[in-house]
Amino acid sequence: MLKNIITKILDLLFPNSCIGCKIKNTPLCDECISKIGETSYNTPSVTSVFCYKDTVIKKSIWSLKYNNNKNISTVFAKMLYDRMLEDLSDEKIFSDFEKSLLIPIPLSKKSRKIRGYNHAELIAIEISKLDNNNSFTLSKNVLYKIKDTPSQVSIKDKKERLKNLKGCFFVKDNEKISNKNIILIDDVTTTGATINEARKTLLAAGAKKVIAFTVAH
Repeated sequence: MLKNIITKILDLLFPNSCIGCKIKNTPLCDECISKIGETSYNTPSVTSVFCYKDTVIKKSIWSLKYNNNKNISTVFAKMLYDRMLEDLSDEKIFSDFEKSLLIPIPLSKKSRKIRGYNHAELIAIEISKLDNNNSFTLSKNVLYKIKDTPSQVSIKDKKERLKNLKGCFFVKDNEKISNKNIILIDDVTTTGATINEARKTLLAAGAKKVIAFTVAH
């Protein structure tokens, strides 16, 4: 009994098995990844690669955000990066989308202190490693969340979601984003309220164009 309890605690603190099939030494194995249906969601400014209703995706995102399973960020980065390169090639041709900055959606100071890290930032860091400054540059200290807002998941009404987020983001140094193309990174978008508010804040501060990529919708 005691051994089982200790094992469960260690699995929670140091997850080291596939979310889908529990095979050891990988956060998400290739076989489970291959079974995830890619159901792209696109708007003019947001691209999501998978559906949040997919069990493996949902468990993986939950594990990254709440179970300290930071290794999942590496898997998500690989999932997003290829799709990003495809979309960015079109952006470069049709809208002169060059010299872009990669910015993760920030957490408030309170939320980051409680969680210990920003999951979107972890994904963005891994994407940046894959890219090696070829298509964009990671910029972590530009966009800040200055209001500790309730979780969007707990708010069902769209108008209330927008009200909840209004004025919650702030750009510290406008010079860093002036006339720059921005790529926002987050784990999930539902109504798009969070990304839209961040996008609006960046554009008001002088950004040229702002698009976003998320793992799921």
